[in-house]
Amino acid sequence: MATPNIELIAALRETASRLRKGAPYAWGNHGACNCGNLLQVITHLSKEEILQYAHSGIGEWTELAEDYCGITDAPVSLLIFKLQQLGLTPTDIHNLEYLEDKDVLRHLSGGFRWLSRNVRDDVIVYFETFADLLEEKLLQYIQIPYHYFEHQSVGCSV
Repeated sequence: MATPNIELIAALRETASRLRKGAPYAWGNHGACNCGNLLQVITHLSKEEILQYAHSGIGEWTELAEDYCGITDAPVSLLIFKLQQLGLTPTDIHNLEYLEDKDVLRHLSGGFRWLSRNVRDDVIVYFETFADLLEEKLLQYIQIPYHYFEHQSVGCSV
């Protein structure tokens, strides 16, 4: 699973918000699909620019992520690098594109169910749920120094 971090959580939420507000969406288009919309948020590239860069490689995002090599300077490698820099693994990239991570699906409101990879509303729900799950995991790592609060009085004045 992805490395939980504030930047990834924010990017997932921003992508879901943009999709909810009507951002262009087309699952078969590298620049406007699930990963393409996320890349628009994290790179500030247009869907057309992402499409052009993605076509410097061969395949869908899943294949592009699996074939990624950090040494090449190919534009598609830069896009995959940006996704991995955000904390995503090749498996996460596949799961974002196909909405298949079972941990995310188990955390859906109403319980586990399969979602359709090319349905905007399903993508929004998946991205928001993935962000919630990562946030829960991130909060497990945060330690609050309670000794700062020991000498403060807690109470209400009426």
